[in-house]
Amino acid sequence: MQVKKEQLTPTSTKLTITADPAELAVVKQHVLKDLSKSVKVQGFREGKAPAHLIEKQVDQNVLQSEFLDHVVNERYVDAIQQEQLRPAGQPQITVTKFVPFSEVEFTAEVEVVGDVTLADYTKVKLDQTPVSVSAKDVDEVLDNLRTRAATKQDVTRAAKDGDEVTIDFTGTDAKTQEPIDGADGSDYPLTIGSKTFIPGFEEELIGLKPGDEKTFVITFPKDYGTASLQSRKVQFVVTVKKVTELAKPELDDAFAASVGPFKTVAELKADIKKQLKVEREQEAQRAYDNQLIQNIAEKSEVAIPTALIDEEVERIEEEEKRNSAYRGQTWQEHLDAEGVTAEEHKEKNRPGAELRVKAGLVLSEIADKEKLTVTPEELEIRIQLLKGQYPDPAMQAELDKPENRRDILSRMLTEKTLDKLRGYATAK
Repeated sequence: MQVKKEQLTPTSTKLTITADPAELAVVKQHVLKDLSKSVKVQGFREGKAPAHLIEKQVDQNVLQSEFLDHVVNERYVDAIQQEQLRPAGQPQITVTKFVPFSEVEFTAEVEVVGDVTLADYTKVKLDQTPVSVSAKDVDEVLDNLRTRAATKQDVTRAAKDGDEVTIDFTGTDAKTQEPIDGADGSDYPLTIGSKTFIPGFEEELIGLKPGDEKTFVITFPKDYGTASLQSRKVQFVVTVKKVTELAKPELDDAFAASVGPFKTVAELKADIKKQLKVEREQEAQRAYDNQLIQNIAEKSEVAIPTALIDEEVERIEEEEKRNSAYRGQTWQEHLDAEGVTAEEHKEKNRPGAELRVKAGLVLSEIADKEKLTVTPEELEIRIQLLKGQYPDPAMQAELDKPENRRDILSRMLTEKTLDKLRGYATAK
């Protein structure tokens, strides 16, 4: 096989591929063997007739078409490997010469990952922030546990801190009085003091009795999750339908035993502190890794094909759509809440998508440079561990699928690469 490579753009390559006669002969025999399964030749069992007799029996157009498909597909893959290219999509194939079974030449234009110029990642330093858990953090968890275990009693008095109120509410723009999608609710249970709602909202409910209505204005935080509501003044009209007193159980050894395998409150507190520390360490590690990768990616240069960025934008969009559906919000309602069109929303996600793709390519390049690999034995051990976590036979079968095994291998390689980068980043 002969391959001529032409770089059309930093992320687009044209390959001119000419197959060798010996390769073509092998392909022809392979195709005839496949076709023999559907051809009957008198005096021979199915699939056992000689190739030259099969060739006389089959439709020549079918034979030539199958032959050409095999040649193009196989030689294209070989050429990509030979030239060490990383395709970002399907190639555009053009057959430029075809003499049946003796000569084949074709071109393949394809988007590829361009040159990657890595920053000196061995000198990128980043300190890890220590994680701590305070007594207040533990007390907050204990209070939540007691709240969930509280007995409830409807009351007619005014609501106070710690009560649960059931409310109907609507939100409108404080200036224009136009309704705001997603800023209304019905029969919504809210515990005053839980800090689970918009800052300042819960405090407005103190002193209200069942049947009371109140109108007030809340300014949304500047870092609120929905961009269109950030720093926005919203007028709420709230009707209290029910006030419920929560009688929390005493924080004693009996309560600790009801929560889990604990004999004393001290044991429960120690377990909560341990779990909180593990969660925060994991969260801090993810944040550290993301920042470290971003620092290296920003200092590196990568020629990224548009197709890869487009795919990542679509993945981000699909994730947002699932989250919107989970919140009971249609995609159009989500777009309206952000005040953007579908196309504007995609463009807003493009910079983040590009950085994610770039970070992934940089990680892959570092793994290659460091000669990091995952052995078959390491992969099998990880899969067996995962199977131990998922006893369901269907889930275990999923872990054996080739695409899932590749995904697990990729994650393991990423873990090794990150571990190597952490070592460089924290070395004194």
